[in-house]
Amino acid sequence: MVALMALAGLICGRYARALADSYDEGPARLPGGFPAVELVTAAVAALVAWRLGLPYVPFALIGTALAVVDWRTSLLPDAITLPAYPIMALALAPTGELPRALAGGAALTLVYAVLWFVRPEAMGLGDVKLAGLIGMAAGALGWQAWVVAAFCGQLLGALYGVAILVTRRGNRHTQFPFGPFMLLGAFTTLCLGW
Repeated sequence: MVALMALAGLICGRYARALADSYDEGPARLPGGFPAVELVTAAVAALVAWRLGLPYVPFALIGTALAVVDWRTSLLPDAITLPAYPIMALALAPTGELPRALAGGAALTLVYAVLWFVRPEAMGLGDVKLAGLIGMAAGALGWQAWVVAAFCGQLLGALYGVAILVTRRGNRHTQFPFGPFMLLGAFTTLCLGW
């Protein structure tokens, strides 16, 4: 099963690369020779399948694609995030944890909506929509996983912001895509089994 999910990840990674290229208006495309996106997508899909099972693989594939697109373009497109909600709901339904997943998704969406409302220049609405997906995946595992996933995303983003300041590659107003850090925090939480 893990090998099959890794193969699915390789295939989906190719689509993630193509998606990132389609949203990227700049001349810098991902190099075509080395399949970094494909390998990372395969690794994430296989690890999530191994640690959590098949119901969480759609989140791994969609999340990896969103992380790549956001890192390249600072955009979390509705064309990916919005269809991900019913896909994840269908995938999580057999676990019997769909009500808790939906509650987790709604709760984390609300938290990020408040953050966006307080400082809309610091966070995009795409991050708010992504928070719902993360909340669904983590919420299905329990409220402890939900809290840790929410915290880890914020912590990793803050650490990157501090690194930007320390290396003088920016100032406290420098903006960077936050979605990859949210997703890295979620994947770390889910795969470590919190």
